[in-house]
Amino acid sequence: MTSSTIRYESLLGQRIEHLTPIAGGDIGQSACLVLEDGTRCFAKHYSGAPASMARAEAAGLDWLRAANAMRVPEVIAISHEDPAILVLEWIESRDRAADYDEAFGRGLAALHRSGAPEFGFTGDNFIGTLPQRNQAHARWADFYARERIAPQMEKAARAGHLPGRLVRDLERLVSDMRRHCGPDDPPARLHGDLWAGNHLADEQGQPCLIDPAVYGGHREIDLAMMKLFGGFSTRVFDAYAEAAPLSAGAPQRVALYQLYPLLVHVNLFGGGYVGQVADAVRSYT
Repeated sequence: MTSSTIRYESLLGQRIEHLTPIAGGDIGQSACLVLEDGTRCFAKHYSGAPASMARAEAAGLDWLRAANAMRVPEVIAISHEDPAILVLEWIESRDRAADYDEAFGRGLAALHRSGAPEFGFTGDNFIGTLPQRNQAHARWADFYARERIAPQMEKAARAGHLPGRLVRDLERLVSDMRRHCGPDDPPARLHGDLWAGNHLADEQGQPCLIDPAVYGGHREIDLAMMKLFGGFSTRVFDAYAEAAPLSAGAPQRVALYQLYPLLVHVNLFGGGYVGQVADAVRSYT
């Protein structure tokens, strides 16, 4: 019996009949657990990561599921020891139903519409392995400038990834953000890291969201990230727009809201994304 199995059994209060490792994932080691009562669970072991990462993911999943807008795995158990463990409801992924894309677009609109108390969140969390600040602000432009763009810009500049001219352009954009963010939409309940790898089809072939980086923010953020790396059909965006029409000027703000995930990728993976950052900034400075 491995030390991981012992920890899972202690946390869940049941014997583990089978443990099958699951490949993939950049942060934790994942496994499918079959308990003595036949229940299957998804377990993530955050080896080498801060224990707070598991707590943040659990809080984000609970917050999304509370909206009752899209399927989100239930949090079964969490260990706060180091390394932390997160145990979730097992979702048996199937082929997508014929209406998957339309259901995704409508469900995302409902999730956003469920709202948030403020621009921010109750605690800081992570995007990938990077800390994500969630200090609340009354205005979206201030939150986006100070809690999203500025911290990632400063980290990338300290690492030498950004040329001086681009840093200066980003600083001007941060100081002038209120001019670019469009109408003052109310805070939306965001997934926060909505690329194609962070959703799957459940047992009925319907959408299920995983691996969030949640906060209350502008709803165009999730949509911009979905467009950045691809993997979502036009039917998704059409269904969203039918359920929740976008504000005037939304197409012109896509590059602005892709700037945050691009800076995150600079900090996670190096300078290969700097050109895309520069192209996005050029539209607003």
